[in-house]
Amino acid sequence: MPTRGQLHLLIIALAALLFIPGLGAVHLFDWDEINFAEIAREMIVTGDWSRPQIGYLPFHEKPPLFIWMQAVSMSLFGVGELAARFPNAICGIITLLLLYRMGERMHGRVFGALWALAYIGSILPHLYFRSGIIDPWFNLFIFLGVDRIIQLVHHGRLRDAVLGGTFLGLAVLTKGPVGVLIPGLTVAVYWTVSRFRARLPWKGFGILALTTLATVGTWGLYDLVRNGPEFMVAFFWRQVAMLTTEDAGHGGFMGYHFVVLLIGCFPASVFALQELFKPTRRPEPHARDERSWMVILFWVVLILFSIVKTKIVHYSSLCYFPLTYLAALQLERIWSQRNGFGWSRFLLGGLGSLIALIVIALPFAGMQIERLEPLFAQDPFAQANLEADVRWTGLEAIAGLLLLGALLAGHYLHGKERYRAALLTVFVGGALFVTTTLFFFINRIEGYSQGAAIGFFEERQGERCYVITQGYKSYAHLFYTRKPPVTDPRAHDEEWLLYGDIDRPVYVVCKVTSAGEVGAVRTLQEVGRKNGFVFFARRP
Repeated sequence: MPTRGQLHLLIIALAALLFIPGLGAVHLFDWDEINFAEIAREMIVTGDWSRPQIGYLPFHEKPPLFIWMQAVSMSLFGVGELAARFPNAICGIITLLLLYRMGERMHGRVFGALWALAYIGSILPHLYFRSGIIDPWFNLFIFLGVDRIIQLVHHGRLRDAVLGGTFLGLAVLTKGPVGVLIPGLTVAVYWTVSRFRARLPWKGFGILALTTLATVGTWGLYDLVRNGPEFMVAFFWRQVAMLTTEDAGHGGFMGYHFVVLLIGCFPASVFALQELFKPTRRPEPHARDERSWMVILFWVVLILFSIVKTKIVHYSSLCYFPLTYLAALQLERIWSQRNGFGWSRFLLGGLGSLIALIVIALPFAGMQIERLEPLFAQDPFAQANLEADVRWTGLEAIAGLLLLGALLAGHYLHGKERYRAALLTVFVGGALFVTTTLFFFINRIEGYSQGAAIGFFEERQGERCYVITQGYKSYAHLFYTRKPPVTDPRAHDEEWLLYGDIDRPVYVVCKVTSAGEVGAVRTLQEVGRKNGFVFFARRP
């Protein structure tokens, strides 16, 4: 077996190979990817890194830490897709290395390697490190904070309290108070489950809380002194609204996140489910306690975001850590005892084959796209999206065939009682499936969903004009026109842009579903439409 240092280098090299190539191959996606990238771009353009802004107006939804990472990346690589996504690729490398190190500390080197494999071989955990969204770093900081809390409970060391508070403070600076809400709920549930008999080091928790406040205060106090309480007050009420109300287009049923995790974290989700139903038996008290913490963290996140009104895929993404930990317990059982998969083998084959067959069928459906249009008769925008000139060759099915082949090979190896080889085949196949699917599908998905609008915005780069959207929320017009700083405050006033004495052309973009309403504005003239988007112009 490789030495510890060699394993570290191998993990870093493989992660870099999987996460970095092709980061800039496709445009950023509305909303989140473009939202954060635009805030970072405006920091660079204005030179004001002290607080987030978008469209050159204050943005109260997120603190600035992740945006700073993107701004630094854009300063190094230039404004663009690669720079916007690069911080998460680095996060992926760090995460896999830390999972190995943490797993090695908990249960040994084999467990650490299998935990990292379970993470990288599953769909959404892998995919998120190739995105420009905020959650990979946010989740990592929370998980590192929870890990330090566990060590604090076990050993009572001051350094664990300080490190835990620092990580949780960074989580708050990345996305907000949920960064301390989830660990707080986890500790409360752990104490409750122990019937309040667990010895919690309250002094250590006090130090942890003070360290968290000090970390957040490094920016919070500076912003308060420099800009007043406006951001903090607006940010607080925005967080309340996101937890208690349903964002337009982001509702869902109570079991939404269970389905997301079952399918999105395949194949690790299958083994994690098996671990939840039939736990592996470990004699060491600390190992049983580690598992308890992970189970509690998993259920806290899953239940919390099942209750929250707004349902977005990445809200439950913190579950990826405890879920893959639970999966790794089963994988270690298979590896060390050379036992079969058990009943998970059949769920693995059934669910995996379904995913593979859908991916195999998609390109052939795309080659007959006109037959799908009647299915969207109630959605004119979706129907118009399908008119996009997207070329399918059938080779795209290779991605699904690769997953199906890995499942069949794993099934064959399992039948030959080569359980370790079967395990490796399934998870390595999963990692390659994600990479191959992105290569074949992501540009085509964008071609249907937003390609026409992005193309129109890019054509406006360098033109002295105003560009706005009507009837739908977007940040794409800001980032892809490379909107310059606003010098005339009237530029924020839609009434003036549509009816006032403008000094340059105004372009208005809407969806076909809003074309009648927007076209009724007497000052606007339609200049084109494409794939569900309609473009209007107003001349000075």
